[in-house]
Amino acid sequence: MKKLFGVIGDPIAHSMSPLMHNDAFGRLGIDGYYQPFHVKPDDLEAAVRGMKAIGVQGFNVTIPHKSAIIPLLDQVDPLARAIGAVNTVVREQNGWTGYNTDGMGFVRGLREAYGEPLEDKRVLLIGAGGAARAIYYTLASENVNQIDIANRTLEKASVLVDNCPYPVASKVQTTDEAAKQLDVYDIVIQTTSIGMTPLIEESPLSMANMKPGAFVSDIIYNPLETKILKDAEERGARIQNGLKMFVYQGALAFEKWTGQTPDIDSMEEIVRHQLGGSYVNN
Repeated sequence: MKKLFGVIGDPIAHSMSPLMHNDAFGRLGIDGYYQPFHVKPDDLEAAVRGMKAIGVQGFNVTIPHKSAIIPLLDQVDPLARAIGAVNTVVREQNGWTGYNTDGMGFVRGLREAYGEPLEDKRVLLIGAGGAARAIYYTLASENVNQIDIANRTLEKASVLVDNCPYPVASKVQTTDEAAKQLDVYDIVIQTTSIGMTPLIEESPLSMANMKPGAFVSDIIYNPLETKILKDAEERGARIQNGLKMFVYQGALAFEKWTGQTPDIDSMEEIVRHQLGGSYVNN
């Protein structure tokens, strides 16, 4: 009998994870199958019990369950608990263990594309939502020294900084303030939904004052090139969209479930094909 894995969310029909993971199982000769499960918020607790009852070995968690699932797990990884969100659940000897591979997936993709040590770079993080928290805490846990946050509301960004369990120097500012002094940042990371439909012609801040040769990353991958990336590239920046983050977070989950590393290039090609467009980093 195949080992069963999956993803839970509401909605879930749009997920590209089944294609990515089932291809990886086949390539590695693993007798496994990855199934999407549509789980509404009121059914989450029953779904988690049911996954254990039918022998599911691990599953991903997506919107809107990433925080709500934490009390339903037997153990939670310290980084995931600090972030306050779980996107990967593994069946271990002591029950369900929750992890967050979103932040680490982003950092792996960033390190690959940037090609230099991140620790001494000055980073600007745009946004203070769940994705920003995962990336901020993961970068801090990996000893990046300076991570400033730009957000429309300072209070939300301040809470993120105040609750970080890892030592890191940070300044909180509005997006307008950050735009005026953008030339001090080596790396700019965009984590908001600005740039997705219906806001595809908008950018969270002007890139006019960008540092020459800066690196700009947007976690959005649909569209593959958002307005902030287009503006940054026109000013000579190296750019990266969110495709690598999505692929690496999935690959890290796969590793936790199986102990094997999937073919990253194949996973990326599957997602790119499903998106039906050209990839900005070619």
